[in-house]
Amino acid sequence: MTLTLLIAAAGLVLLFVGGELLVRGASALAFRFGVSALAVGLTVVGLGTSAPELVVSVDAALGGANDVSLGNVVGSNICNMALILGLSALLRPVNVEAKLVRIDGPLMVFVSVCVVAMLWDGALSRLDGVILLAGLVGYLVFTLWQARQESDVIREEFESAVPGAVSRVGAAIGFVAAGLLALLAGGHLLVRAAIDLAEAFGMSQATIGLTIVALGTSLPELATSVVAAIRGQSDIAAGNVVGSNLFNMLGILGVTALITPLSRGEVGWSDLGVMIGVAVIALPLLVTHLRLSRLEGAILLVIYVVYTTWLVVA
Repeated sequence: MTLTLLIAAAGLVLLFVGGELLVRGASALAFRFGVSALAVGLTVVGLGTSAPELVVSVDAALGGANDVSLGNVVGSNICNMALILGLSALLRPVNVEAKLVRIDGPLMVFVSVCVVAMLWDGALSRLDGVILLAGLVGYLVFTLWQARQESDVIREEFESAVPGAVSRVGAAIGFVAAGLLALLAGGHLLVRAAIDLAEAFGMSQATIGLTIVALGTSLPELATSVVAAIRGQSDIAAGNVVGSNLFNMLGILGVTALITPLSRGEVGWSDLGVMIGVAVIALPLLVTHLRLSRLEGAILLVIYVVYTTWLVVA
């Protein structure tokens, strides 16, 4: 048991370090090709912080652990909205100014409903994967176009939050390569440890995926959003969470389903309902740019604690 926990911890560390290296290297390369800081923050950083979920979900699906794969994405989305956004608001009330983030909010709810509809027959097929990936391409194109319409204030906010660029191209490529290797190793270790923990504690693989694995792969989003909240960069905190959720559903589920059809397994309709529910709760903030207060952040945190406790003890 101790060895399994150590393996899980090593996997989490590798995932976190790998995500950081990938984001820094990819950001440097993007800047080298003239991409703006705002576009980098909304796309490269968003994709980079979702890389742990991608590696873990694909590795789990290829290993036959479908419940860990789907549970990781569903649990990560719940964690992002309830735990990370809630904690960000608790540290400092959140105001959303960026137009793009407010547009992404309703889109996130729409995509969540679409994913649940695709799972209605019990699985995500390869065709579903193609549709989701096509949606990701469209989303990225729209994001890059819309980024050009944002105000100078928003651009400066994102520029100050994008990781410092590596000066040389060779070093940037090295960061990307090292990050990918760390992600692959960490993802494999975490999936194997998660399956062993599920068997040791008599828990389902879906529960492990929805809780431990989901929380672990959400560490990059947690670090990014908390730092942004402390600095008063509300758009970064909200944009990171919403963008990550969209990448999770469109990109990660799309790639995983394209590689191998993904059954719903023991991931329940209640879990999928909670994923949609927490997104709907945050929607008024993202659409009307109301203030998410510390009290509302505390409510989101309570929802996450109650949901996670229910999963473990049920």
